[in-house]
Amino acid sequence: MLPFALNHMTTPNLGWRAFLDLAQSLGCVGVEFRNDFNKPLFGGTDPAEVGAAARAAGLRILALAEVKMFNDWSEAKRAEADALMKIAKACGAEAISLIPRNDNVATDRAESRRVTEIALRELLPMLQSYGLKAMVEPLGFEVCSLRYKDVLAEVITAVGGTGTYFIVHDTFHHALAGGGPIYPELTGIVHVSGVVDAQLYVNDMRDPHRVLVDADDLLGNVAQIRALRRAGYKGAVSYEPFAKSVHDLAQPKVALEASMQFIRAGVLA
Repeated sequence: MLPFALNHMTTPNLGWRAFLDLAQSLGCVGVEFRNDFNKPLFGGTDPAEVGAAARAAGLRILALAEVKMFNDWSEAKRAEADALMKIAKACGAEAISLIPRNDNVATDRAESRRVTEIALRELLPMLQSYGLKAMVEPLGFEVCSLRYKDVLAEVITAVGGTGTYFIVHDTFHHALAGGGPIYPELTGIVHVSGVVDAQLYVNDMRDPHRVLVDADDLLGNVAQIRALRRAGYKGAVSYEPFAKSVHDLAQPKVALEASMQFIRAGVLA
C-alpha cells in the first residue's frame, strides 16, 4: 500500500480536528499543518493538544509549514525559524518546512547555491538542538531562488546536513523545473497535485491550477511516484492541491478516495 498523507492545503476550510478526522478516515499515515492561512495556527489551540489528538488518531505530524523565504537569511529569519521550531517541538511534529524566496532574486545556479548554503548552515545547529528535520522545497517557477534539486543536494552535502535536511519532491514543481535527477535517499516527502488544463503552457502553470490527480493529469504524477519508489523511496505521498474547486468540495473524502485509488493502481501496477 502507498503511505498517503494530507497537507492542510487540501482542505483549508476544515479546522484542525476535522482535518485529522478526515486523514484518519482515509487511512493516511500523517498530516502536514500550515501557518500561512488567514487564521492562527491550529486555530489558537495549544500545540500539545493538537499533537496528542494526532497521536490518538494514529497520525504522525510529518511537518509544520513554513519558514517562508528561508534563504533570505537575517536575524529576523532566525527568530522566525526558531519560533516555528518551538511549536513543532510542542506538537510533536517531525519536521518544519523551508520555502525559498520566489521573487526573481538569486535565480542563477551559483547565487542560488550561495544564499541557500548560508541559510542551511545557520539553521542546522538550531534544528539539531530541537531534534527536528527540515523539509526543503525547491519551487519550479523561473523566478525561484532554489529551483533545482541538484543544487539543493550539493548544499545539503556541503553543510553536513544529511539526516537533518530532506528534499520535498513536489510533482508540480518537478515538472515546472523540467524534471531532472531525483534523489530518493534525500527525499523526505512527496507532494502531489495535478494539472488538467491542456491549454496551459508549463511555464504558465500556477498554484490555482493544482487539482486532485486523476486520469487527465498532465504532470506525470504516477510516473514520478513510480520512479521514486523504484529507486528506493518509501516515504509518504502527501496531497497538496491549491485549486479553489478542490477547497470547495462538499465531500472531499469521496474525491480523495478516488484520486488515491487512481494513483495506487498506476504506481503499484
